[in-house]
Amino acid sequence: MKKTTKELKDKTLKELEGEIQSLRIDITRLRLQAKSNPPKDTNTLPKKKKRLAVVLTMLVQKKELEKLEKVKNVESKKTKKT
Repeated sequence: MKKTTKELKDKTLKELEGEIQSLRIDITRLRLQAKSNPPKDTNTLPKKKKRLAVVLTMLVQKKELEKLEKVKNVESKKTKKT
């Protein structure tokens, strides 16, 4: 799991959002396929869901980090002016 989180930290917000979209499509496809013909590897759907959760978490963390950096920049500019 550490390997995937390191990999995700290097990605941009757009790349993470693209991966989220592709994972959601894959999960939907796997659900539909499971109804018609059961897969040989039944663990693929939970793995995709877990990956989606990790990517969503990383996306939220990156967005929060950006907000904090913006706030720090604004505060530092205010203190320089006074």
